Amino acid sequence: MAEKKIVSIEDRIPKLKEKRKKKANRRLVLYLSLFFLLIVVILYLQSSLSNVSTINVKGNTNIKKETIVSLSGLSTEDNFWKVDTDAIQKKVNEHSEVNSVKVEKDFPSTISIQVNEFERVGYVQKNGAYYPILETGESLTSYSLSSPGSDAPLLRGWEKQTYLEEMTRELRQLPSSVTRQISELYWTPTEKNPYKIHLYMNDGFEVEASIRNFSENMRTYPSIVSQLDPGQKGIIHIDVGAYFEAYPSSEAEGESNNEDNR
Repeated sequence: MAEKKIVSIEDRIPKLKEKRKKKANRRLVLYLSLFFLLIVVILYLQSSLSNVSTINVKGNTNIKKETIVSLSGLSTEDNFWKVDTDAIQKKVNEHSEVNSVKVEKDFPSTISIQVNEFERVGYVQKNGAYYPILETGESLTSYSLSSPGSDAPLLRGWEKQTYLEEMTRELRQLPSSVTRQISELYWTPTEKNPYKIHLYMNDGFEVEASIRNFSENMRTYPSIVSQLDPGQKGIIHIDVGAYFEAYPSSEAEGESNNEDNR
């Protein structure tokens, strides 16, 4: 039977002391690291390094960036970690031209504001100024322009809001490539047809149509024009069916002379 090796307690005590010492040292290093890390975080949060450095605004077309930033209440003096994105979204959404807004924090110090604007579908003229009409049918009476924009037609004679709202819904569904060809859009109701409208196009044609199914019927406009003689102008009827009515020759000559004199 082999002899067992006996280790005296005197030999074990130094090793136990060394092991405990190493364990205590590791614990001390961990506590010191956490302490210094906490100090660094506190200093960072109290310094300008934790402030917002950049405010990005995206998706805005008609609303100026400065307006959106002003509405948000943000500044480069705000602490990045204390920025309330939900509160900013509510503030920016109060603008009448904003459909929706999304605010995100981009580490380390950038705030991004993504804006989705209501589409402008037309302009109305009042007292020498022009006011945008949104896809909702709302006229921005607090936002006056010296001239209408080229992105939407000028609407004239729209005295009843219900018909205007229905017209704006139709314009919203019309492709922008067709909308940009419309110069002026008149509401010309009759006793038999309160939905009758008359359009003046940028290419010299006129269009007789109806508010109802306007977006669907007006999509055929480019195709109809492409089949007409470029030198012939007149009225395109696209209400029930579609046909072309040429100007009388004397009227066409008069218009041609007017264009030459411009």
